[in-house]
Amino acid sequence: MSDDPSNSTHFGYKTVEAEKKADMVAGVFHSVAAKYDIMNDVMSFGIHRMWKRFTIESAGARPGMKVLDLAGGTGDLTAKFSRIVGETGQVTLADINDSMLKVGREKLRDKGIVGNVNYVQANAEALPFPDNHFDIITIAFGLRNVTNKDAAIASMLRVLKPGGKLLVLEFSKPQHEIMRKVYDIYSFKVLPKMGSLITKDADSYEYLAESIRMHPDQDTLKQMMEDAGFEQVNYTNMTDGIVALHKGYKF
Repeated sequence: MSDDPSNSTHFGYKTVEAEKKADMVAGVFHSVAAKYDIMNDVMSFGIHRMWKRFTIESAGARPGMKVLDLAGGTGDLTAKFSRIVGETGQVTLADINDSMLKVGREKLRDKGIVGNVNYVQANAEALPFPDNHFDIITIAFGLRNVTNKDAAIASMLRVLKPGGKLLVLEFSKPQHEIMRKVYDIYSFKVLPKMGSLITKDADSYEYLAESIRMHPDQDTLKQMMEDAGFEQVNYTNMTDGIVALHKGYKF
């Protein structure tokens, strides 16, 4: 590994070469893609649906809008946005991982969602879209896996239209000590065992637990969005801050 700290980053609690992180994260999601939806329901006791519903409501999408569901995985948000924006709108489901994108495409097509959704394999740090293109961007449980988060936030700002909004739904920092202790036990003792039983892959869920702890807390992420140029940035804690929804606007 290079001795230059600027060329290193975190993969969970490990320090790795920055250029290798994307492939390592890809390996995690290739491994869990087929059982991703099942694990989401099991490990969150179904509460992830409430978090995502609040995100959809906060987005304020309307018919005719263009929405980017970044790191959209298996398409939960895309499915909802597709119905909201209607035939005159468009939803782009983008993910860096082709296994997740494939699962998402098959899932949405099985639901009959085909007309106004397109699928793009894309790196959040260098989005392959024109400037000022989308009305809304959401990234749900994906930012913590990005190697250069500042670059990704700047890239999202670039492709948003003036007046557009970014919504970042991500695991964050519980607000109360008792919840933090319970959450740590659950994350590092229970979650990998669930992963082992359901996906035969404890290591990937150990990484996911570690990646949550390494992600910036609520106020740090708010500052990162402001530094990138987003305005009126605010966040809402859910489930005591286990998850937070950050929202910012481009003017």
